[in-house]
Amino acid sequence: MSYLKNIILFVYFLLFIQIVTAQKQPNIIVILTDDQGWADVGFNGATDIPTPNLDRLASEGVVFSNGYVSHPYCSPSRAGLLTGRYQARFGHDCNMPYNGENDVTVGTPLSEKLISEALKEQGYRTSAIGKWHLGDHPDLYPPAQGFDHWFGFPGGAMNYWGTAQSKIKTIYRNRKPVPKEELGYLTDDFTNEAINFINKKDKKPFFIYLAYNAPHAPDHATKKYLEKTKHIEYAGRSVYAAMVNAVDENVGKIDSTLVANGIKDNTILVFLSDNGGRIEHADNSPNRGHKGMLFEGGIKVPFFISWPSKIKEKSLYSKPISSLDLFPTFLNASGASASKEKQLDGVDLMPYILNKNKGNPHNILFWRSSGNFEYAVRKGKYKLYKSAYKNKTLLFNIEEDNLERYDIAKQHPEICLDLEKSYANWDAKNKAPGWLDPHAENVIKEDKRWKKTREKSLKK
Repeated sequence: MSYLKNIILFVYFLLFIQIVTAQKQPNIIVILTDDQGWADVGFNGATDIPTPNLDRLASEGVVFSNGYVSHPYCSPSRAGLLTGRYQARFGHDCNMPYNGENDVTVGTPLSEKLISEALKEQGYRTSAIGKWHLGDHPDLYPPAQGFDHWFGFPGGAMNYWGTAQSKIKTIYRNRKPVPKEELGYLTDDFTNEAINFINKKDKKPFFIYLAYNAPHAPDHATKKYLEKTKHIEYAGRSVYAAMVNAVDENVGKIDSTLVANGIKDNTILVFLSDNGGRIEHADNSPNRGHKGMLFEGGIKVPFFISWPSKIKEKSLYSKPISSLDLFPTFLNASGASASKEKQLDGVDLMPYILNKNKGNPHNILFWRSSGNFEYAVRKGKYKLYKSAYKNKTLLFNIEEDNLERYDIAKQHPEICLDLEKSYANWDAKNKAPGWLDPHAENVIKEDKRWKKTREKSLKK
């Protein structure tokens, strides 16, 4: 009898521990924008685009002044974020090919463990909302990648009215096409879906990956949001700004929902862009370059984390961090141990944010685009960039020249050699690209246009 009593008490103890752990587990929301420029938010200096909600949330947490993504454009960057690994590890260097139907080998493979799958193991309910772009084949859609709930489109540049254009440009809810009459403006629709998921009565903590397609082209906005940017006389920038303002207003609604449910203090909210701003209408200043490039303008993004119960407000973190760090940060916050996930390339950011670890989260960071067509390495104060745009290998002292204006490669061949060697050692552990996209040929075309436009300005 005493033996049975001890077993019962032990079971109750385990249940108690589970309940306490569940109560402490934070809710987690990742808000990802698409092709948004560094200076397209007030907390990074925007003066023309109104982003009051994002600015307030940024002030409630920590802003990263050197927050990087792992790739300069869409699909590979998302693959890195959600796996916590350099996407080159599994050959996901490129967007999915644009022409024809892609099979199950094109995209992030199911063998890769996503944040969603790791958090489900910790008792989370999970939702993917918005743009997916990790695989066009149905076998690679969010429901197969650890998400209990999915509302969004598989990939491509979707219009904002939800009008179906193809299999991958259709809005789905859990694999079923959503009737057009149920859709309005996608930025609003995605937000409403996220709010419904938050409001669902469930004792489990939640993880929401909310990937807005704004402000990616096509440039679509409603009168409501255009009214907020009518002071911008450059028409293209005005419409783009309206798309950003739509995100801002909707993020404010999500924040209000957290407050109304009494869960804001224990919710981790992350905001970042998938890469640098697009070449048209976005503002990456003062950084050099844009989406697609490995200059700072292509890989350094607006980035903050708020967690009121843990992170001190009005914090600023200046050491280089990466979107790869989100996976281990979330996993440790959930009560698990990221150290058991040996495949991860990121680190838990919390000890650094909370000033418990005064070291560098990363001594070195790497980028690879389209195989070795382009690559970059940042190690300490130096950054090496093998640029196809400039058809040369460049070296910058980022601490003294964060605008990347002065190439010092000729003055420091030994540093170039060291960084090239570091890159070669890192790349030896990667896979060749599993497929290619038009990025390489587009780079060459863009460089020709750049040169032609500059030459045209000269007096004949």
